[in-house]
Amino acid sequence: MLWSLIKIVVFVALVAALTLGAGYLLESQGGIQVTVAGMEFTLGPLQSVMAAVVVVFAVWVLFKLFGLVIATLKFINGDDTALSRYFDRNRERKGYQALAEGLMALSSGEGRLAIAKATKAEKYLHKPELTDLITAQAAEMVGDNRKAEEVYKRLLKTDSTRFVGIRGIMKQKLASGDTDTALQLAERAFAIKPKHAEVQDTLLQLQAEKHDWAGARKTLAAKLKHGALPRDVYRRRDAVLALSSATEIDDPEASGKAAEAAIEANRASPDLIPAAALAARAYIDQGRKRNAMKVIKKAWETHPHPDLAAAFAAIEPDETPDERVKRFVQLTRIQPDHRETKLLKAELNLAAEDFPEARRSLGDLVEKNPDARVLAIMAAIEKGEGAKDAVIRGWLAKALTASRGPQWVCDKCNTIHAEWAPICSNCSAFDTLSWTTPPQSEVVLPAGANMLPLIIGTALEDKTDAVVEEPEIIDVGPEAATTAAPTEAKAPAPEPEDAEVIDDAAPEKAAAK
Repeated sequence: MLWSLIKIVVFVALVAALTLGAGYLLESQGGIQVTVAGMEFTLGPLQSVMAAVVVVFAVWVLFKLFGLVIATLKFINGDDTALSRYFDRNRERKGYQALAEGLMALSSGEGRLAIAKATKAEKYLHKPELTDLITAQAAEMVGDNRKAEEVYKRLLKTDSTRFVGIRGIMKQKLASGDTDTALQLAERAFAIKPKHAEVQDTLLQLQAEKHDWAGARKTLAAKLKHGALPRDVYRRRDAVLALSSATEIDDPEASGKAAEAAIEANRASPDLIPAAALAARAYIDQGRKRNAMKVIKKAWETHPHPDLAAAFAAIEPDETPDERVKRFVQLTRIQPDHRETKLLKAELNLAAEDFPEARRSLGDLVEKNPDARVLAIMAAIEKGEGAKDAVIRGWLAKALTASRGPQWVCDKCNTIHAEWAPICSNCSAFDTLSWTTPPQSEVVLPAGANMLPLIIGTALEDKTDAVVEEPEIIDVGPEAATTAAPTEAKAPAPEPEDAEVIDDAAPEKAAAK
């Protein structure tokens, strides 16, 4: 508002000044006398001012005409002039317009149109570092990988675009499955731009797939150096790489190196279960049982696991079952309410033939989390307590269709692995396996009871002269118990290893005996 008022005041003042000046010139006497070729011209004050303005304008036009003539002569001679610059600006305008249209076509998925616009932009701009990139990406979009590779190879000739060309060819080789060439290209791209996060991840992935653990550890260190990886994640993944290197050392002479690598991996990441188990066994081989116990206990505090229990048992391999139950107290008291601890105590008491304590050790797992392992332990407890065979078969039948419980599962694709591995066998993801229950059961058998009678109705073997009756098959569900006709026997049932397989004529053959 104030600025507008100031402009109005200035304009009025200028008009007033010009008016006063014009009035002063009209009232003044005298003027300018000009003599040309014997002729004398007398101009008044106002006429003199107007004549001066006309002369100044005429001189300006004269200089412009003179500059035009000089520019025309230079244009004819081929020099850079205003005229040539005008045409250059016109070409640039058309080229950048075509380039913008090509980018829009590329982002909207119109590959053919993007290639055409990029070709038109190159005609006007002569900047292949811009147009070739659009052409390559558009060619990939329409599936013309051959043209895309040709364009990427052209980008390799210029220092400013060499990285883009290497990265483009590397992605093509990855898509075609040529991981050897892709690894070489990833190394070259990493040498050019070591801070590039995508190249770091690709190189690390390829090195891990090729089991180049030493190279992968260098790449991982570079990610940490350039701030692309948190330090705790770096320690975890470096431990995974060290563990992978240790597990692949099969030479007995290099067993010391394997032990050192396993111990190093455990120190870097104490909660990495495979590293803790391998480090504990390495300590056992070295006679350092106290160190092995310390490693296992520390890992058990975070993730109780059967491999840790097996390594703990290997510390004293010749102890009796009762001695083992007592020694394992120092491990089972760490997380007494954990599922794995309860199962471990139940299995230890089974080995010691303390079946009531084994049943108590399971707690509420049978009701709340009855997976195959829990149900198999229950079958063993029933067998040890002298339950009927029908009851034992019922527990085993449930175990066949129950969940397998925690396993090594890929967090990315949910693929189940029998053993831990640094790389998922399905999606090739690095360090994605975790000990957890898979989201979906991998059991092949149906969950219904249509196959259970066939399993439960299998005739038992008996080497004695007992009278065996044909069992009565009752259809049961996964949650129901099994009921069969009683079996009369004159002698105790034989151990499973002494049993004989009885065919369909089992009752007649048993009676004949």
